[in-house]
Amino acid sequence: MKVEVEDGKLKSLKVLRGAPCGATWQALEKLVGMDVSEVAARYGLDVQFQCSADPAGWDPLWGKSPIHLAADMHFKALERALKEAVQTEKNGAESG
Repeated sequence: MKVEVEDGKLKSLKVLRGAPCGATWQALEKLVGMDVSEVAARYGLDVQFQCSADPAGWDPLWGKSPIHLAADMHFKALERALKEAVQTEKNGAESG
């Protein structure tokens, strides 16, 4: 995922790899303009709502349902992209 941040708010997102069910893109629609501190948690929650996996299924390796696993994976991917974007914004502000 590639993310741009401006003034502490999410400016844009680009998905590099997403879930085959489409939850990755559907959940992103609401995030642009949100405060960076709220985005990752909101995204994980929205992925759960959009995910088409059977919530009754239980993965014995992860110890979670597929919906919770999807939320965790999306949360971590966006969290990592946000950290990089915030650092890039900070470096740009320092050099400007």
